[in-house]
Amino acid sequence: MKERMFGTAKVRTADDKAPAGTEDGYRIIAYLAAGLLFYGGIGWLLDRWLDTSFLLPVGIIVGVVLAMYSIIKRYGNPESKTEEEQ
Repeated sequence: MKERMFGTAKVRTADDKAPAGTEDGYRIIAYLAAGLLFYGGIGWLLDRWLDTSFLLPVGIIVGVVLAMYSIIKRYGNPESKTEEEQ
């Protein structure tokens, strides 16, 4: 990690990277939040349009389930594990 001294404090430079795995963690959180908000929003809009009260929770559940599916599909099968088994 490159650091420069600025007075008595160390300042990280632009070419520093976050610790390994942090980027994946942020992506997983983004998948969950996006699924929850998108499908929850669709459920809320359909509730308002159809004058019902059950589509918002259904949309939230569907959003979380689809987000988890996407996360497992993307991160659940590391290539290194399949190479070791062969």
